[in-house]
Amino acid sequence: MELNGLLTEEQRADTEILAVAIDPRERLDMMVQRVIEEGGLDPADAPDFRFLSDPGHRVIDRYGVLNPDDERGIPHPTTLVLDREGIVRWKFIETDYRIRPTNEMI
Repeated sequence: MELNGLLTEEQRADTEILAVAIDPRERLDMMVQRVIEEGGLDPADAPDFRFLSDPGHRVIDRYGVLNPDDERGIPHPTTLVLDREGIVRWKFIETDYRIRPTNEMI
């Protein structure tokens, strides 16, 4: 998974990557397993960051990324970089889920 290579060992000491989705925990676990299987990945190459479940979309709403046109409540694909105080220092919001920022952009 591309995000696995985003942080250097030094950055890992004080930086954390989190993925937030509206899906329940069990569904997120199934999605990670599917990514491993369909990508032909060794389980050791699985995402090395945490997936957080936000079915009530409290976090998603806080950052204003809920897609109002999606009746299921799925947010726009978004990447946020926050500092220790929770201030957004960089963001990438896209309506097309296939378009994602590169590691270099982040």
